[in-house]
Amino acid sequence: MKKSSNKFRGKNNKEYKKNSDFGNYSNSTNRLEKNDRFLNNSAKNKKVENLKKNDENNTFSSLKRRNLRFKSKTEFPNKNADMNQEFTNKRNLDDWIWGKHSVYEALSSDRAINRIWCTSEIFSSDKYYILFKDLKSKGVLIEEVSWNRLSQLTYGATHQGVALQLACSKTISLEQLIDFSKHNCPNPIIVALDGITDPHNVGAIIRSAEAFDCKGLIIPQRRSAGLTGTVAKVAAGALEHIHVSRVVNLNRALEELKRNGFLIVGLSGDGQISISNFQEKAPLVVVVGSEDKGISLLTQKKCDFILSISLKGKTSSLNASVAAAISLFHLTGK
Repeated sequence: MKKSSNKFRGKNNKEYKKNSDFGNYSNSTNRLEKNDRFLNNSAKNKKVENLKKNDENNTFSSLKRRNLRFKSKTEFPNKNADMNQEFTNKRNLDDWIWGKHSVYEALSSDRAINRIWCTSEIFSSDKYYILFKDLKSKGVLIEEVSWNRLSQLTYGATHQGVALQLACSKTISLEQLIDFSKHNCPNPIIVALDGITDPHNVGAIIRSAEAFDCKGLIIPQRRSAGLTGTVAKVAAGALEHIHVSRVVNLNRALEELKRNGFLIVGLSGDGQISISNFQEKAPLVVVVGSEDKGISLLTQKKCDFILSISLKGKTSSLNASVAAAISLFHLTGK
């Protein structure tokens, strides 16, 4: 029994060993397969992670490039804008004079002046008051402003409370313009501007008025562009060959012209008489209003005739300088 048990045990041990070896082999093969799968998966995961990292780096670098481009686009125009602003500031101040002594000498030398800005202390001083009063009667616009406002206008210059802008041409009085017109032409035409603040329009009207042999131009003291460098440039030399009178009050000036035999003609889109049908040949004053508001109601009451330009297209109105040129062509051709 013992031997049989030993044999049995040996047999069982051999079979157990075989089974255990088989189990170990299967377990090891399973482990190897799992390890291979794990390694393959980990390699794939690493590849995926590397690809993700590359994508992130690429997107980050592209974002970097975009940011750099964006910065370059935003920074350079600002510098250019600042340079342009400085250039325009310098250009606009070419015809300016500031400082007490410089302004006083310019006023005393009878130079053509467009506009004066000063503080209340300068305006009420004995040295400047008489000069300012005389210039104001000649149509020069004088404004009392604060010290800070004057510093803004002169871009921080040492102005000492007073500054002025020179005009490109001298003006004459209304009486002188009337005398000159009547002595040089039997039926003169004078152009009056009402509320035209755009210097380009003023310059273009001056050019047309001189081209059609008008004897003068009337500009009100307020609500109108002065004889600045822009006006002279757009006029293209015509400002040197036509007389300009700058008046304190346009309606009073029109009344004075009426007393001297002038007919006052206003241009308006609502005029009842077409300019092509107008046949009057007396001395005329042609009043041109601004594009947006036209001739003021008070000035319309001073007019003897309100004329219109017949338009055939769909455009409802014309530029002020174009309307003036067309009107002068019709009126001077009669």
